[in-house]
Amino acid sequence: MVNPAPFAALPELPVARELHRFATADGLSLAVEHFGDATAQPLVFAHGFGQSRLAWTGAAEQLARDGFHCLALDGRGHGESDWHATDAYELERFVEDAAALARALPRPPVWIGASMGGLIGMMAEAAMPGLFQALILVDVTPRWETAGVNRILDFMRAHPEGFATVEEASAAVASYLPHRVQRSDPGRLNKMLVRMTNGRLRWHWDPRLLDTVADNGERYVAGLTSAARALRLPVLLISGGRSDVVSDHTIDEFRALVPQAEHERIDDATHMVVGDANDRFVDTISRYLRGLAARTA
Repeated sequence: MVNPAPFAALPELPVARELHRFATADGLSLAVEHFGDATAQPLVFAHGFGQSRLAWTGAAEQLARDGFHCLALDGRGHGESDWHATDAYELERFVEDAAALARALPRPPVWIGASMGGLIGMMAEAAMPGLFQALILVDVTPRWETAGVNRILDFMRAHPEGFATVEEASAAVASYLPHRVQRSDPGRLNKMLVRMTNGRLRWHWDPRLLDTVADNGERYVAGLTSAARALRLPVLLISGGRSDVVSDHTIDEFRALVPQAEHERIDDATHMVVGDANDRFVDTISRYLRGLAARTA
């Protein structure tokens, strides 16, 4: 007799997944992980400052099962991508990388950017209209709440000497994200650490990023405001209801700049929306992309 268990109870089929390298104009090699059918509509996932493509794995796998071609990028100086020989980490360099990747694809992608990744997307599309089919911003607006950003930078500047063990790094993350019920998986966390010559472990990003992107962040606000005002493509802003980086004020300001933008709030998520509420994040994106496809059809 056939088992009458519903389809949802069956194990999910694995998604085709492959790591590629992408060369930048100034000679860096960036890691780009592909999920799903390469002939389908591309979605490019760009992580936040100090993160890596691993932040998107769960979302990319689910959306690939929905029929999209998902590409998760390690930005320069992050994850498995190259560090620059000097310190070419101005946001404009990230924008150049984004444009080159988008143009290498067979059709304009939907750019999904968290925090810094969203700012890069805004700047790229404003400078080169038509680069993306749509823009999905995850808890980021052209102007941000300084206290929330400073909390992130304080975490990144802490422990310059690194950690003796993965468990020490896990404890640091738990202190930074006390609302998370479970500690980070040690195996996954290990991928976010690199071993220094003295044997200690440090985060996977180039510390010189703090000297350029972080310390010069405020100077970008005027340009980001102009970039937002120039956007003409469909835009979705997803915010965390418990975020300390965006607020009702910055969201209202953004929506005045981008009147076509839609806004969805995930109430119990912090600035780390994907890590806090991945399933609801994916559901929100899926609904938006289905609506976008219906409108364009």
